[in-house]
Amino acid sequence: MATRWFNSWERDTPRDENVSFAAASTVVVVPALMYGFGFAIEAFAGRIGTFLFVGAIVSISAVSAVLLSGRAIALFGWKIAVWSPFVFLSKSPSAYLVLAIFVVLCYFTGRYQMRVDRERAERNLADARIRNRAVDILNDYENTRQGWFWETDRRGQLTYLSPPIAKHLGTTPEELLGRPILDLFEMGNDNREGERSVNFHLSARSAFQELAVQAATGDGERWWSISGRPVFDNFKNFCGFRGSGTDLTEKKRSQEHASRLAHFDSLTGLANRFQMSQTLNKILSSPQEQNRECAVFLLDLDRFKHVNDTLGHPAGDALLKQVSQRLDAAVGESGRVGRLGGDEFKVILPGRNPRAMLAQLAADIIRSLSQPYSIEGHRVVIGASIGIAISPDDAKDIDLIIRNADLALYAAKDGGRGRYHFYAKDLHSAAEERSKLEEDLREAIENDALDIQYQPVVECSSETITGFEALIRWFHPQQGAIRPDKFIPIAEDTGLIQDIGAWAIRRTCLDLASWPENIRCAVNVSPLQFSNPDLPNVITRAISDAGISPSRLELEITESVFLSDDEGTDAMFSALKKIGVRLALDDFGTGYSSLGYLKTAPFDKIKIDQSFVRGATQPGSRNGAIIASITSLAQALGMDTTAEGVETLDELDLVRMHGCSHVQGYIYDKPLSLADASQKLRDGPTAVARGPKSARAPRQTMLRKIVLENAGQYYNGTVRNISVTGALVEGLYNVPVGTLFRLALSETLIVSGTTRWSKDDRMGVEFARALETDPQGGIVGLKTDTQFAVGGGIRKKA
Repeated sequence: MATRWFNSWERDTPRDENVSFAAASTVVVVPALMYGFGFAIEAFAGRIGTFLFVGAIVSISAVSAVLLSGRAIALFGWKIAVWSPFVFLSKSPSAYLVLAIFVVLCYFTGRYQMRVDRERAERNLADARIRNRAVDILNDYENTRQGWFWETDRRGQLTYLSPPIAKHLGTTPEELLGRPILDLFEMGNDNREGERSVNFHLSARSAFQELAVQAATGDGERWWSISGRPVFDNFKNFCGFRGSGTDLTEKKRSQEHASRLAHFDSLTGLANRFQMSQTLNKILSSPQEQNRECAVFLLDLDRFKHVNDTLGHPAGDALLKQVSQRLDAAVGESGRVGRLGGDEFKVILPGRNPRAMLAQLAADIIRSLSQPYSIEGHRVVIGASIGIAISPDDAKDIDLIIRNADLALYAAKDGGRGRYHFYAKDLHSAAEERSKLEEDLREAIENDALDIQYQPVVECSSETITGFEALIRWFHPQQGAIRPDKFIPIAEDTGLIQDIGAWAIRRTCLDLASWPENIRCAVNVSPLQFSNPDLPNVITRAISDAGISPSRLELEITESVFLSDDEGTDAMFSALKKIGVRLALDDFGTGYSSLGYLKTAPFDKIKIDQSFVRGATQPGSRNGAIIASITSLAQALGMDTTAEGVETLDELDLVRMHGCSHVQGYIYDKPLSLADASQKLRDGPTAVARGPKSARAPRQTMLRKIVLENAGQYYNGTVRNISVTGALVEGLYNVPVGTLFRLALSETLIVSGTTRWSKDDRMGVEFARALETDPQGGIVGLKTDTQFAVGGGIRKKA
């Protein structure tokens, strides 16, 4: 009666081994002792016979052997306990001896049986492990979610599904059994191909492997790869399908990520070089000719390298992200934007777009990208240059159109950066010329073929020469004098400016040593030089080798050095001032001016750019007010001012009137050789102003056919040069001064003008109204890259 309770207690409740042994012994031994004592008492009292006693003991021993099979110790304990009362009550020595022998035999037999049972159990366990190995592996495969299994009947309804996958679907295997296997898959558009493939194989009763299907889970997108094969019984009757599946989600995401990396820029998210090339190739290879029209913009960021070098690559990456956002917003839906690498971008505009629209878009992009950026707490300003090529006008092949856009980009950068330029056929020769010029410049540096000329800087109050500005000149063996604005950008792009700048500083210091102590000389310092940590050492060595006072050397620095606005800039200023040189802020007002840096930067002088001086005397010009404001600011900060590019007497009077302390320009003298500058100082420091009384608007040389109309009569003429206020026209003889004309300068630009002078077949015409100019300085409505044909249509418009 107690066995059930003890058995449950032993199996379900963890107990100490000794406690369990004592309890088991009690359950087995006590009933045996009680049973044995009962029969022994009755036998010795004579109430039962010997045969009945022995038979009862043997029968109960047989029952115990069955109940305690597999438990040798318990069985022997039971037998000893049931016979012990008989021996005890018989009090026979021989009975005790027999019991003792029986106990010893039970002990050794029990131990032997235990060893045999243990070995049998181990063999059984090993056999079971071998038999269940495949099942265990499959269970582990399911439970660790490395994969799952499924089975269907002949109607395609589930008969088995791994529990983990049912849990993924938010249900249990029991609820899914009996439902079609296709219910496991999402029926969206992305999965229709996979679902159709599974349905086909199930209908055709054919095996399939690794079909990608989307799972019908409600917790986000999940993909499976499933395989299956048909199952047949011994009579070749179709029984259904049995197969497996694996999770394909991460692999698919990796494939999508790899595909995105192959087609999109990982930093900016824009299309990459490969994707942009594919897009352009698709347009240019379109079957229909009208669909092959497009425009290609190549963009290059100006001064990005300086930002990268001074603020570091993380700041450069942050800047590129902001640039890509602005560029994408500026282009909008009209085209596709991509990043080619570094600071190079491409824009593809499909379809036929008017040049005026392309020019406007390019100007908008430059304007947007040139606005200040905030990078890691620094105010950064960069620019952009754009080259434009049009298909099929400029090229029909992808390589050619990219090359032509690249040539246009170089032309834009050569034009002063921050510009756009359309491709023209003459750019090929310009590119070859630039490459040859770069080689010649390297050779000139190696052979010390560069020279320096000195332009006097005159003090306004005393009209005496107080110093010079050192200007680098290059006299090419074949081409003669090369303009600085032509070879200096090449030097900056190639890094040669470092060597040229260091040479200029050394040469200037040596020349200064031969001049009077009160004469200073200014040297221009490139932003690339300024960012070079070795610049103070270069200056210190040059001053020491020449044996001059540091205050006689003046370094002219442009506002672009403040674009990075970082600690390196402040450290460089501090190092230069410790040397004792003077610092001048060059081209003030033409760059990215900020009064904030004037507050901290230790400048000794502000140089007013010649763009403010030119035209300052023209009626309605605001340049005079700007000059007055700059000089007032400099005086308040204790700085000198130098007006650059003064060429006429009225400009000289104007800058004097507004308080400029120094003047530099052709009004006093052009740049001089070392010998001429030294002779001028020996002749006396007094400078005499010589030049025209007033200036006229800048003129552009050209050879352009036009139509002129006077009193209903039409005449053919040729423009030799033009400005916003007038033009030199030839082709009409002996035109009276004061004659009024209407001039058709282009198909869209018609102006009125008056003849101011005439000689032979030439005359000067003054326009009634000044012409408008674009950001690049060109005249709006006047295309300088095409000839203007004379014809009836033009005459009619005129």
